[in-house]
Amino acid sequence: MRDINHILKQYWGYDSFRPLQREVIQSICSGHDTLALMPTGGGKSITYQVSALALEGICIVVTPLISLMKDQIDTLKRKKIMAQAVHSGLTAQQIDTILDNCVYGDYKFLYVSPERLDTPIFRARLEKMNVSMLAVDEAHCISQWGYDFRPAYLKIANIRSLIPDAPVLAVTATATPKVVSDIMDKLNFEKPNVHRMSFARKNLSYIVRNTDDKLTQLLRIIHGVKGSGIIYCRTRKACEELSEQLIAEGISADFYHGGLSYQIRSSRQEAWLSEKLCVMVATNAFGMGIDKSNVRYVVHYQIPDSLEAYYQEAGRAGRDGLPAFAVLLYGSSDRASALQRLVNEFPKLTEVRQIYNMLCNYYGIAVGEGKLSSHDFNLYDFSSKFHFYSLTVLNAIHILQLCGYLTLTEELDHPTRIRFTVNREELYRIQLLRDDLEKLIQILLRLYTGLFSDFVAIDEEYIAHQSGYTVEYIGEAFRKLWTLRVLQYIPRRKTPLLVFNEERLSEDNLRISPESYIYRKEMAEKRLNGMFEYAERKDRCRSLLLQNYFGESTEESCGCCDICRSSKTVTISEQERIRTVLISGLSNGPIDIKTLVNHVSGNRDLVVSELRRLIEKGEIEQYNDGKIGQKFS
Repeated sequence: MRDINHILKQYWGYDSFRPLQREVIQSICSGHDTLALMPTGGGKSITYQVSALALEGICIVVTPLISLMKDQIDTLKRKKIMAQAVHSGLTAQQIDTILDNCVYGDYKFLYVSPERLDTPIFRARLEKMNVSMLAVDEAHCISQWGYDFRPAYLKIANIRSLIPDAPVLAVTATATPKVVSDIMDKLNFEKPNVHRMSFARKNLSYIVRNTDDKLTQLLRIIHGVKGSGIIYCRTRKACEELSEQLIAEGISADFYHGGLSYQIRSSRQEAWLSEKLCVMVATNAFGMGIDKSNVRYVVHYQIPDSLEAYYQEAGRAGRDGLPAFAVLLYGSSDRASALQRLVNEFPKLTEVRQIYNMLCNYYGIAVGEGKLSSHDFNLYDFSSKFHFYSLTVLNAIHILQLCGYLTLTEELDHPTRIRFTVNREELYRIQLLRDDLEKLIQILLRLYTGLFSDFVAIDEEYIAHQSGYTVEYIGEAFRKLWTLRVLQYIPRRKTPLLVFNEERLSEDNLRISPESYIYRKEMAEKRLNGMFEYAERKDRCRSLLLQNYFGESTEESCGCCDICRSSKTVTISEQERIRTVLISGLSNGPIDIKTLVNHVSGNRDLVVSELRRLIEKGEIEQYNDGKIGQKFS
C-alpha cells in the first residue's frame, strides 16, 4: 500500500490531513466497512480518493449527480489520474467501451449512477474488474428515513456479492441517528463502524432575520460583510430577478441555475471562484463540488424544506476557518408558502397513476416493455400536451421515483455533434467548389480528430474564437453542409433524461402503497417542522438546535449565533470593554484575526462573538486575505 501522506502531498499539495480524514482512510485501507459523517467542507471526497490511490485496483464510486461526477472526473484528470463515468446520459455503446477500458485499462476511478448498478452489462464487467473499494457518496440517499431517499441506492447491496473482498466507504454530510443506522444496515456492513465529525462550526455565526423587506436586509449583509457570498433562492426566476436587483444596486452579482448552458455555468462559476464576481444568486444546483474556502456569507432568501438541506448549503461559508455568516431571511408569509409547497409536493394518487400512463404513452412504451430505456424529457411540452399543471407532473414523477419506477436526471447539456459523411478526397473537391466553407472545414480538421469515423462533440463558441466567425454563422454553415450531404449534424440540446427503471406496468399492477405515501408525507412534514423550529425559536442556540437534530448530545452553546449574542449573560460593560480593545488594536493598520483576538484579554468566545458583531454591523472590515481593519467612510 502506498504512503497516504505522500499521495496527499503529490496530488493535492497538502502537508497534513483535515480532522478525521486520516482515521477514515486508515479504516477503509485496513479493509473495514466505514461510514464517515463529515459536514460540508470537511473533505469527504479526499477520503475515498486518497484511499483508492493507496490501494491496488479500481475504486467504484456511486453518486447520484451527473454534474458532480463530471466535476470530480475533470479534477482528477487535471491531476493526471485516470477516471471514467457511467450514467444514464450515455449510449449503450459508450457504456460498453468505458467498462471494457476499466477491465483492461489503468483506470483508478469509475463513477457510476445508482441506476446503472444492477444492469446485466455492468454486473458482467464488474466481476472481471480488480476492485479495491466501493465508495458511496451522498450515502443518506439509501435510507427511506433520509430527506433525499433514492430507491436505486438499494441496489448497491446487490453488487457487494460480486466484489466480496472490497470494503465499502459511505460518506455523507447530513444524517440523523436513525439514518446512520439505516445506512449501515442497507449496505450490509459487517459491523457498525462510524467516524463522525462534530456538526458544530465554531467560526460560523447562524442568524435568522425576521423581515418582509428582504432586499434591504440582504443589501445590509452584502455591504457589511466583505468578501464572496452565495444567495440561495428556490426558483430560477427568483434567482434571475434578485440578481438584476443587486446589479442595479451596484453589486457585482450574477445568477446560476440548471437552466443555463454548461459554458455559461462554467464561466460564471469561474468568475466567482476567481473573485471577479462577488455574489452568486443561485438555486441549490450551485455549490456541489465547488472548492472555495473563503466564502464569508451564505444567505437563504427563502426557507428550505429541511435542516439537512439548510445545513449543507449554509456550510459552504467559512471553510477556511475564519469568521463567516449563515443567514436565513424569514418573512411573515414564509411558513404558509412552505406548507403550500408541501401540499403540492404530494398530488393525489389517482393523478400519479394517470401521469405514469401518459408518460408511457408519450414515449410509445407498451406494457411489459421499456425497462432501462432513457428519453429526453421536456416537462413543459408534456404538461401542455396532456393538460397537466407542470408542478403536478414534476411531483408525480418524484413519487414514482421514490417507488423505484422512474428516474429523472438533472438537466444534461448535450453538445453539438458532427460527422463527415464523405471521405477526405471528396471533401477536398467540395472545398474547392465552395470557397466560403473552406476555412471553416480546415479549422474543424485542425481542432478535432475522428470526424470521418464517428460523431464528435464540438464547441461552436471555441470554433468561433479560433475562426473569427460568429456562432450563428457556424450553425448556418453546418446546416448548409448537412443539406449538401457533406456531414451529419446533431444540434446542441439541453434536457433532462427520464429513465424507466422497470418495464411498463398495467394500471392494476402499478403499486403505490397508500401507507408509504402517507408515511413519506409525514416525514416531509416532520423535516419541515424542524426547519420551522430553527427559524422561529428565540430561546435556544441555533448551533445547538442543529447539533441536537443530527444526534449530538451537547448543551454547549456556540456563543456567536444571534440567539447567544442577544442573551443577558454578557454584561454591557464587558461587551463595551472588549469592543474598545478590539478597535484600538487596529489603530496601526490591518492585522490578522488571530493576532487581534489574542490582543484582547477575557473569555475568548466572547471576544470572537464581539468581533463578529462588529464585522456584521460594518464597524470594522474583514478583507479577503483574512485580515481585519478599521472601516473608513
